[in-house]
Formats: sequence, structure tokens, C-alpha cells
Amino acid sequence: MSGVAVSRGPLLIVFAKRPEAGAVKTRLCPPFTPVQAAEFYACLLEDVLETMARAAPAIGLSLRLAIHPDEAVESPGVPVPAGFSVVGQRGPGLSERMEHAIAEAAAEGFGPILVRGSDSPALSGAVLEAALAELETADLVICPDLDGGYNLVGLCRPAPGIFDHAMSTASVLDDTLAHAARLGLRHVVLSEGFDIDTLDDLRVLCSATATMGSCSRTWAYLDKNDLWPRD
Repeated sequence: MSGVAVSRGPLLIVFAKRPEAGAVKTRLCPPFTPVQAAEFYACLLEDVLETMARAAPAIGLSLRLAIHPDEAVESPGVPVPAGFSVVGQRGPGLSERMEHAIAEAAAEGFGPILVRGSDSPALSGAVLEAALAELETADLVICPDLDGGYNLVGLCRPAPGIFDHAMSTASVLDDTLAHAARLGLRHVVLSEGFDIDTLDDLRVLCSATATMGSCSRTWAYLDKNDLWPRD
């Protein structure tokens, strides 16, 4: 039937920045130097991409890296595993870029669509599987962080306006859920995870030894450069 997109199944989009000094993980500086922050973020991103490349195919997820700035599509700054398509993020702010990425993927026939951050090393394939299971009956699924944000959001279909608020604040989760209620979306909140933005987050990572296998580069970089926080 002409004009009807062929269903391509669920898609995972990893949202990331090209690792550049002064542009990533600035809240870790000091004690990190801007160069160390960029190198650290590159390790996080490599670990995340590798973990997702292993986990996603087993649960039927296609893979996409959405990278910022747009020109980083040709030079993302880290190796991208086979199986990932790479696209640029489009829009003036994170809200607009996330909404565009979801709308673009849906127009290509993907659904449901999961979007995850690049700095949450404990987010595993099991979390992705749980999110997809919830989206069989819910419209929206979110995995919250310790800081009031979230490291994974999933939608059955685009929901224009769902991200129409300031991002990177302590109220991002609450703001998103408020928009979901306004839009009449059924939502599920998964068990809490964490991302890495501050020294306190590194302390959480240090205590989460179960994540070592999924973030070996990150762990090794912190060890090698003696960058674990000192209490």
C-alpha cells in the first residue's frame, strides 16, 4: 500500500557528543583538566557503544548513534561498532534534538524508539529489554537518574511537546512526566540508575562494582590517571 512506512521494529538511539576538551564533562573540571575530561568521556562513550552493540541484537533492537555537532558524523572521535548507523543531531537545543531524532526514526518506520545517554555505564541490556516490555502497553517509559534526570526514555511513537522544557536540570524527570500527563500518555518509571557528571557520581560508580564489566575502559582510565575522588 503506497505511502505506508514498512515497520522496521524497535530502535535504540545513543545520544552523544564528540569528545572535545572544554565541550564535555565540564562539571568534573577541576580536578580533571579539560583534556582529561574529554578522554574520560571518550572512554565512557566507547564502553556504552560496545555494551549496546552486544546487547541490542539479542532483543531485536536496531542501533543508531546520534552525535553532536552535526559534522561529527564523519569523525565521531571514537570507533563506532558495526551495526550502528550514525546521524547528526538537529536542532538548537537538546529538547529539539531529541524530538527530531525520534520523529525522524519514526518516519523511517522504526518503533518503539528508545533514546539513551552516553554517560550511564550501568544501563544494561536488561534495562533495554524491560523498557521494550513496558512499551507493549505503555506509551512512555523512563529510567531515572539520581540527580532528577533520566538516562533512558522510550516512546511507542513521537509525542510532540514531551521534551518542551529546560534540560539538564534537577526537575527534568518531573517536567517530562508532567508533559506526559498533559498529552495523555500512559507512562512507566523503571528502577533508578545513574550517570556520570560530578565527583559524587564517580563515588557511586566506584561502589557499583557490578558495572566494571560494562565499563572497562572507563574504569581503567580512572585507575591509570589516579582520578578516583578522594574522601
